[in-house]
Amino acid sequence: MLLFLTIVSSVSYAQTSNVAPTLTAIGNQIYCPGSSIKIATNMSIVDPDDTGIDTVFIQISSGYIFGQDLLTLTGFHPNITSSWDINLGKLTLTGLFSQPTYTELELAIEAIEYSNSSINPSGIRTFSITIGQANYLPSNGHYYQYIPNIGITWSDARIAATTNTYYGIQGYLATITAADEAQLAGEQSSGAGWIGGSDEQQEGVWRWMTGPETGTLFTFTLWNTGEPNSAGDEDYTHITAPGVGIPGSWNDISNTGATSGFYQPKGYIVEYGGMPGDPIIQIATSTTITIPTITSTTPITICASGVVTLQASANVPVINWYANSAGGTPIATGASFTTPFLTNTTTYFVDAFPIGCATGTRTPITAVINAIPVIAVNQPNAVCENDSITINTSTTAGVINWFSSLTSTTPIATGTSFTSPPLTQNTTYYIEGDNNGCRSFNRIAIPIQVNPKPIVTDENLILCQTKTLILDAGISNVSYLWSTSETTKTIQISSPGIYTVTITSLPQGCSSTKTITVVQNEIPVIDEILIDGTTATIMVTSSGDYEYSIDGINYQTNNVFMVAEGGLYYAHVREKNECGTDFENFIIITIPSYFTPNNDGYNDLWIIKGLIYYPKAEVKIFDRYGKLIQQLNSTNYWLILFLRCYEK
Repeated sequence: MLLFLTIVSSVSYAQTSNVAPTLTAIGNQIYCPGSSIKIATNMSIVDPDDTGIDTVFIQISSGYIFGQDLLTLTGFHPNITSSWDINLGKLTLTGLFSQPTYTELELAIEAIEYSNSSINPSGIRTFSITIGQANYLPSNGHYYQYIPNIGITWSDARIAATTNTYYGIQGYLATITAADEAQLAGEQSSGAGWIGGSDEQQEGVWRWMTGPETGTLFTFTLWNTGEPNSAGDEDYTHITAPGVGIPGSWNDISNTGATSGFYQPKGYIVEYGGMPGDPIIQIATSTTITIPTITSTTPITICASGVVTLQASANVPVINWYANSAGGTPIATGASFTTPFLTNTTTYFVDAFPIGCATGTRTPITAVINAIPVIAVNQPNAVCENDSITINTSTTAGVINWFSSLTSTTPIATGTSFTSPPLTQNTTYYIEGDNNGCRSFNRIAIPIQVNPKPIVTDENLILCQTKTLILDAGISNVSYLWSTSETTKTIQISSPGIYTVTITSLPQGCSSTKTITVVQNEIPVIDEILIDGTTATIMVTSSGDYEYSIDGINYQTNNVFMVAEGGLYYAHVREKNECGTDFENFIIITIPSYFTPNNDGYNDLWIIKGLIYYPKAEVKIFDRYGKLIQQLNSTNYWLILFLRCYEK
């Protein structure tokens, strides 16, 4: 955004009898940071009818930075005095004792020096030199004048601006269409004032309503600082008063503005230039000082070694190349520099300052020489099946990429170490060194042999109580390591438990672990035989996998037996895995519920079977009245019964 020069009256600067002077300045130059430099190497003022003028204004009209830029009158000029306005960036030369002559003013202008207090300044400074108080903008040749008028409305200011002329140039409310114009009419303005924008025709559509830009759209992005808010009747553009908000900002307010305070109109800004029929005058001239800046650099990267061409650009024509960051003489000039043959990364430096400028900062630009990686493999060549393998490598530069094939383009891993997934078959990996795009010449193949592991089968074994058992690893010609620390193919144990043996193939070293679970079975011990009628149940006190029999021949897993008739029997219990046996006899007594002594050969006798094994047993027979009929013992009861039945 742009500032304005000084406050002047609204009188016309039209000249009718006096011929305006012609100003010409020479001196577009390059600035060395920290130094002072003349703004013009030659200044000429030509006037056919006058020899001098009261005042000349020199303003930094483009690129001005408040607090850094300074114009100073140097040398001895007895009839001229200078004053510097830091807000406007303007130096004023006036006569001290009398009106200065053009010659005196020319010498004074040639003695004005520009300086900047920043360590690293940048940009371009344009200096306007004019005999009038209106600000001169060299980029468009227009003049800008702030006219104070407290309380004037936008509509009245629009009309009033057209009544002003400047050396015959038609005035109008200022329109802002460029960044340097915005700075001159905003930041460097000496007061708050109307400019020519409005959305009165269509709410929210802002247009310039004055000058040659009448009807064109207002470009907010050029200098917008948050406005417009388009509230109510706020339809007109107004430069905000100095010291309020962001310097040079603008606001949308009503046609009348506020009656007091910051948003009360204090005047308006008139722009001169660009209207049809305007005369051509040369009451102003300009020079520029460019602060050199390297705008871009193009570093180059190559592999191994070679010659490279570095590129740089600047905002001035001449670029200097140096071998060091400070001091020395240029090794080349121009936008490009071809290096000598390089084997290592080398940094050069560029600037665009005049030769001998020791205060400017040089920009580094590097020719990067990337070494071709040399890679080595600490290569294991075998792994056991279903195991992973870690492969370690090294490289002289960059990184190592791992690939699954010789031609694949996508790495499966990156780094000096790679751990494979579990492998079941022979596999080949490939590695390639990459140092910032500089690759090793050929991929290195890393074949991995997958060796089988010993095939083992877990076992469940029975250990008989009080006995020993031989455990066998089951594979010969391998190494063994039992959980008991023994290293033989077989071991002898006497206790139940879980035993493992690690079996390792020779010489491959692949191992499998076999697990043998040993369960101890106890020797059967018959505790008792429960008799319930003709049912016998064999009870044991021990635990195990047993079989039962009552004839010693036929065995069953059920310990319950149904006996057909009484008699003496033998209960047998054996462990299924031949861990021992036990036996015990038992007697079953069967008493017939009836007998038919008719001598037909069926049930003629009433015999209690099994009673014979109880010698002291007695049988007493009673009639229905409870009278004892007969008393029998184990030796005579069947005979007596037979005889009596026969007699009947």
